Amino acid sequence: MQGYILNINRVKDEDLIVSILTPNKLKTLYRFYGARHSTINLGYKIDFEAIRTNSSMAMLRNVLHLAQKWNMQTQKFYIWQQVIKLFYKHLKDVVEIDQFYFNLLDKMSDKWDRQNSQRVAVEAYIEILEYEGRLHDDFVCFVCEERIDRDLSLARGFLPAHTSCIFANQQNKAKIENLFQTKSTLFLEDSEVLDLWNIINEGF
Repeated sequence: MQGYILNINRVKDEDLIVSILTPNKLKTLYRFYGARHSTINLGYKIDFEAIRTNSSMAMLRNVLHLAQKWNMQTQKFYIWQQVIKLFYKHLKDVVEIDQFYFNLLDKMSDKWDRQNSQRVAVEAYIEILEYEGRLHDDFVCFVCEERIDRDLSLARGFLPAHTSCIFANQQNKAKIENLFQTKSTLFLEDSEVLDLWNIINEGF
């Protein structure tokens, strides 16, 4: 079975409780410290076995890290771990889960080495918002409920608002419309992508 490690909690005597996103479940497994183990880390994609015991929680066994070459690039891996933490906060209360999220992490991982990591993250977040029905591409201000013509800002969840209504950085409306339609950051400057990345970090 394969999955992405979304969270690791240390418990007594260096044992771990590990949350792993598989194609259709978010599994919570126990890893006993006393046995010989391969190294695991937040954000790793692994092949593993979940072994049932008398305990209420299955054991994590026979772990193999399915490494990507960018795993050794400190900055890229750091941003990846930030994304993984956001995924966990977003999905932690779910057990059964649609394969969309696992497939999206696979797609992001394939692009992570070739493209700017923050751009990949922004494009993926647009896919999440659209999939979950939360992409507000009608550009109506969520504060005053009036149409936004020019002075556009984005709040958490990329909720559109008038800049004067939320006092946030102003966005180029034409570029944001293009982003929402194409799910591509191609026409955005790096500084604009960074601004969107900072909004994502407020939470999915």
